[in-house]
Amino acid sequence: MTKYASISDFQNAEPELVELRRHLHAHPELSHQEKKTAQLVAAKLEGWGYEVTPNIGGHGVVGRMRVGNGNRSIAIRADMDALPITEAAKHEYASTIDGVMHACGHDGHTTMLLGAAEYLARTRNFSGTLNLIFQPAEESGIGSGAVAMIADGLFDRFPCDAIFGMHNHPGAPEGTILMRSGPLMAAADTVTITVHGKGGHAARPHLCIDPVVVGSSIVMALQTIISRSVDSTETAVITVGTFNGGTATNIIAESATLTLSVRTFSDQVRALIKERIYKVVETQAASWGATASIEYDSGHPVVFNSPEETEFATVVARELTGEGNVPECPLIPGSEDFSHFLQHKPGCFIRLGNGESSAPLHNPAYDFGDKSLTTGAAFWARLTERFLAQE
Repeated sequence: MTKYASISDFQNAEPELVELRRHLHAHPELSHQEKKTAQLVAAKLEGWGYEVTPNIGGHGVVGRMRVGNGNRSIAIRADMDALPITEAAKHEYASTIDGVMHACGHDGHTTMLLGAAEYLARTRNFSGTLNLIFQPAEESGIGSGAVAMIADGLFDRFPCDAIFGMHNHPGAPEGTILMRSGPLMAAADTVTITVHGKGGHAARPHLCIDPVVVGSSIVMALQTIISRSVDSTETAVITVGTFNGGTATNIIAESATLTLSVRTFSDQVRALIKERIYKVVETQAASWGATASIEYDSGHPVVFNSPEETEFATVVARELTGEGNVPECPLIPGSEDFSHFLQHKPGCFIRLGNGESSAPLHNPAYDFGDKSLTTGAAFWARLTERFLAQE
């Protein structure tokens, strides 16, 4: 019977993984600035015998290794960039870069994939092609690293049958692996609405068209889209994040601006909400004698895990940690640019417990849970061995 990687296979490597993770944590780099991180990744992969291609879609790095005669190929992705946040923690490996920290755990994601890379290069218990994708600029929003790498020919240059990715999950116990088939994380769209009224003196509102009043009407009307236009079995969010209008108490402004965040979990609901926002804004503005212009920026699509690859990853996770440690992941209203990869290839995005007491993502007090490093590295190694099982 073939022996696949286990968590115990990484126990001796745990101190080195912790040291590497904390080094990356202390030296974070923002989106599109991951030069030193990419150089470190490339050097380690080259030292282990991978064929390394740097500068894909910016500072992206791909390490490829072919073993045996297998025809299958797998891609595994880790993100590398940090966030413009000042770290609150005072531990000895705190960020050394003012105003920049790994507040989303990408230091841990990179470390886990490197840990698996070293093990797989040493044991070579697979037959086929392994593509390790170290992605820049996950946090940059529109124009993110995933989009850039795909545009730079990622899947043409490094074909794969399926792609997998992982993100830590604060609130879930360390060592647990959360899975969900189908939609997992939301599509994220940004809407800017500018209401055009007629300015004038605050004491003579009857001679004006007050864009603040019009905008307020729009805010309230938008709340009915989810409750009255979207199927009650679906999940969606419309949040008015900003509302700016006016410069003084005695002036009715010429215009006011609102910005919205829209989160959806299906293409159908996403399209419906876009249609309804246009209709609500235009008719509300017209009812006051105003006009409105709308800029609708479509962000990352839904993270949609393909059923077959999710079932496979779930089986591997249960083999590795035990069935009780692989709960179903709840829907996550946050977004992820891994979704762009899943529009090109079948695959699965996985969540890894970061501790029940973990600070939330994008929080100044956040830190990656080092106890999860061996679980994540072992999962990637076993997933690869099982996906590229030798005949």
